[in-house]
Amino acid sequence: MLEPIPDVLDYNLKIVFVGFNPSIRSSETGHNFANPRNRFWKILHQSGLTDRLYAPEEDQTLLNKFGYGFTNIVERPTKEAAEITNKEYKEGKEKLRKKLNRYQPKVVCFVGKGVYNQYSGRRKVEWGLQNDPVGFGMKEFVTPSSSGLVRMKLEEIVRIYKELLEIIE
Repeated sequence: MLEPIPDVLDYNLKIVFVGFNPSIRSSETGHNFANPRNRFWKILHQSGLTDRLYAPEEDQTLLNKFGYGFTNIVERPTKEAAEITNKEYKEGKEKLRKKLNRYQPKVVCFVGKGVYNQYSGRRKVEWGLQNDPVGFGMKEFVTPSSSGLVRMKLEEIVRIYKELLEIIE
């Protein structure tokens, strides 16, 4: 059976990145965004959020060096997000709210509109900073999923992540 991966969280974080759930590869390695086709680490670097291209195994380094944390709305690893059940989303949303309220990051970055849809209960969501955050005391930011399945051009995704960089600087 596939195991969930540990959260990479702490207090006083600049950003917490929230994904749907761990991929099979992430479950195997114990690290976030570990699928080789996932563009997350490349996007962070190209947007200026990191000083170099980091590997998934360095997710703890990003916590210590930049104040970036990682978690998911659902803990169970799957091949694709479509396998997540409504019950898992409902339970995951409550767990995520508790984590965010506990750690109070400056910005919560939802990696995918679908993640934010599930968290917020809202259907219509725009990219970027959300004007009416659901959580208390932290900014909510929505980016496209970094999955290789997303057909959006990498340059466009990087542009949205650059807006995130402006918020934390």
